[in-house]
Amino acid sequence: MQVTPPAGPTLLGFDVIWIATILSAVATFAVLLAIYAATTVRDPMARRVKALNERREQLKAGIVASTNKRKKLTNKNQAADNVRQLLMQFKMLQDDQLKKTQTKLMQAGIRTKDLAFFIIFARFVLPVVLGVSAILLLYVFDFFPEWSALRRYMTLAGTVVGAYKAPDLWLKNKITKRSHAIRKGLPDALDLLVICAEAGLTVDAAFNRVAKELGKAYPELGDEFGLTAIELGFLNERRQAFENLATRVDLEAVRGVVTTMIQTEKYGTPLASALRVLSAEFRHQRMMRAEEKAARLPAIMTVPLILFILPTLFVVILGPASCSIHDSFLNG
Repeated sequence: MQVTPPAGPTLLGFDVIWIATILSAVATFAVLLAIYAATTVRDPMARRVKALNERREQLKAGIVASTNKRKKLTNKNQAADNVRQLLMQFKMLQDDQLKKTQTKLMQAGIRTKDLAFFIIFARFVLPVVLGVSAILLLYVFDFFPEWSALRRYMTLAGTVVGAYKAPDLWLKNKITKRSHAIRKGLPDALDLLVICAEAGLTVDAAFNRVAKELGKAYPELGDEFGLTAIELGFLNERRQAFENLATRVDLEAVRGVVTTMIQTEKYGTPLASALRVLSAEFRHQRMMRAEEKAARLPAIMTVPLILFILPTLFVVILGPASCSIHDSFLNG
């Protein structure tokens, strides 16, 4: 199959016009997606309240339901069972790997543990599918005959490695975004916990109240606090509910709050004073992070300044002078 070389300008062997067309299409799609997201705004708490209700029902089923109902809940997702059986047949399912993936799913805000089987399955299927497709395109059908052997090999290797890392990168991105959102609202949540504790509310009632008050402003934090309040009311050990909160949120600040709550439950220390100190510390850390970003801003703006602003400034300042010098040479 013969492919004519590009007639227009090229950049690293790629047609600049073709790359610009692809980038324009991506930008247009992003604009349409942003318009759709802005016009179809939904209440962020509706889906989270539904998830909390499902968790409450699961806790009830695990405590008071019969064996048949528990089996019905376990075998609810037939597709996940099929994927699990397939992974076990090929000896690709390990207990520590499964637990680690399920923990990451909880940290990303995904309550369905069965999705861990699909992520593990995708790690092995995507490299094979995309790698075979790349081999067919590059070596069998010879789609890019002008490419060198090294470039073909690097493209194939990058495709396989990227396909293997894609599920983990997607999951890590969701965990990072969720952790940042929870970190942003944690000082306000601790202040409300202090107010609830000084008002005489119990710990589970205080968590439930904070979840309701902060649900609209910080839905991720309200989700976690609401789930913790439910587990405090259903689990046999209250310590386990706090440890589950530290497991679901990948933040050192939340681990500090959990440690404080466990010590308060165990030794009977004053809860309000400990939480007030933690809240002041978290606010100080948030201010330090903001100052750090502000200090990095001049260094970050250096490259756009050199590439985009200074050339335009030189054209505006030196353009009239160069035109005058050119006219004087022509007239002279």
